[in-house]
Amino acid sequence: MATIEFRHAVGKVYFDGGMTEDGKMIRKSKTYRNLAEGATAENLYNALLQLAQLSEYPFIGAEKVETADIMN
Repeated sequence: MATIEFRHAVGKVYFDGGMTEDGKMIRKSKTYRNLAEGATAENLYNALLQLAQLSEYPFIGAEKVETADIMN
């Protein structure tokens, strides 16, 4: 039977970097590594939001990216 084993997770915070000359949005991001496997959605969102407050750019959103191994 195959199993999935957690390796690591990162949090990506996205910012509004303004507009290009042709009207397209510039999206900037910052990645924070070594997130805890068991972090709740609420705690993770609050932590990433607090980190986003340190940026000069307006906060757009955040995402969690997990990496796992599939083992047999």
